[in-house]
Amino acid sequence: MDTQIAPDTGNPPARNDRSRVLRAFNLSLGFVLLLVAMFALQSSGWDWRPWSVAPLESHGLLGLLGAPLLHGSIEHLGANAVALLILGTLAGSVYPQATLRALPLLWIGSGLGAWLLGDIGSHHLGASGLTHGLMFLVFVLGLLRRDRAAIAASMIGFLFYGSMLITILPHEPGVSWQSHMGGAAAGVIAALMFRRVDPMAPRKRYSWEEEEEEVLAEADELEPPSPGQVPVLWQPREGRDYDVVVPFRRRDSNDRT
Repeated sequence: MDTQIAPDTGNPPARNDRSRVLRAFNLSLGFVLLLVAMFALQSSGWDWRPWSVAPLESHGLLGLLGAPLLHGSIEHLGANAVALLILGTLAGSVYPQATLRALPLLWIGSGLGAWLLGDIGSHHLGASGLTHGLMFLVFVLGLLRRDRAAIAASMIGFLFYGSMLITILPHEPGVSWQSHMGGAAAGVIAALMFRRVDPMAPRKRYSWEEEEEEVLAEADELEPPSPGQVPVLWQPREGRDYDVVVPFRRRDSNDRT
């Protein structure tokens, strides 16, 4: 969210591992509860502005750490909370190691995008940059890895939040597209960096594949061996078996057949 203030005043998806889905959901829920607690603190009159991103100002760099924890309204908080629950659970269950390593990059990237591209005098806050980073992380990992779980996670993420491909550009006043773009860029970079961190799921073998292999094996048995594989059964005997050259008299032109 972008608010103007006067200068003085995120095997499908758990890979058949329910515990991993539950763990990712619990962590995402815990972070959402932290956001709710921070919003309650904001509502109590606490001055949150020093912890928001103030573009191109040195004191605004503190917002790189604090801005994702702050929100401008209950609607703003609710939208990000739902996205964090869905995308956080999806990314954390399918790519637990990659997501864990990517989160600091997504966190800093969203704030850095707002600090570099935002309007001077504005304050940027909210976890929407983080949600964009998670969505782009899941989507790009699906394109890079292309195993069943990765493709399924990518499709689910795009089904729910494919519109984030548009919200990284200016589209609505008061919405920090700059932090969206920073988070999305960080998500793409993290996907490229950590695409091999999580092991690939074993590919399921279908019955028709096994039948095809059996047919090919039988065909190999019926095929005659190559000349190099045929054993030599006769060897010349020393002093007795030699090549014999039979001379032929050159036929004269007057000879008749």
